[in-house]
Amino acid sequence: MQAFLLSYQWELFIGAEIISIVALLLFGITRYFFNKRKASNLFILLFIVVTAFEAAIAWIIYNYTGEISSFTVIITIFVLYAVTFGLNDFKKLDRWMRVKIGNYRGVDLLTVKEHQTIAKERNPRHKKRKDLMATTMHVVVFLIAQVIFWMLGTESITQWGHYLSTISDWIKASQYEYSPYPSEFLYQLSIIWAIIVIIDIVYCASYLFKKS
Repeated sequence: MQAFLLSYQWELFIGAEIISIVALLLFGITRYFFNKRKASNLFILLFIVVTAFEAAIAWIIYNYTGEISSFTVIITIFVLYAVTFGLNDFKKLDRWMRVKIGNYRGVDLLTVKEHQTIAKERNPRHKKRKDLMATTMHVVVFLIAQVIFWMLGTESITQWGHYLSTISDWIKASQYEYSPYPSEFLYQLSIIWAIIVIIDIVYCASYLFKKS
């Protein structure tokens, strides 16, 4: 079983993600287009089961290999996204589907509160505040991930001072062996992620100081 999962881990992950996306779309179609609320709940249940399936695969492979692979990290990121930021994004998708399907059917599928929420989200001040919160959360998650990665790649926290003081050296070296990261994948992932965080901060700062 473990060997099978290890051999087809990426195929299973991609297939699970496709099923997740299709399940969310079918949820909206059955619930708002065909007005089948009970049937739509089955697709939400399917989405939850698939997410749990992905987490189970990552855990089984980790126990089998004893290593934190690129697959394990990516699955962890996807699962964490699904149970955190994914919930908010799902609400947005849900409202978007109701607007589109409602316009097609010629009915208003949104509540008064949801109309107020949409109007609020279009407010420039609200958008700035929301972008600031999202960027702050992004930075916090990035820093927490770096702490975990460094803990995995170093023997003690006392080594961190050395790596912090020589950060430019091991980044220029482009080799994870000289860095506090336990693998090439986590090293490259962190470099790319750091660039994205910097871009996110710069974009957020430019948007915050932009005149409404």
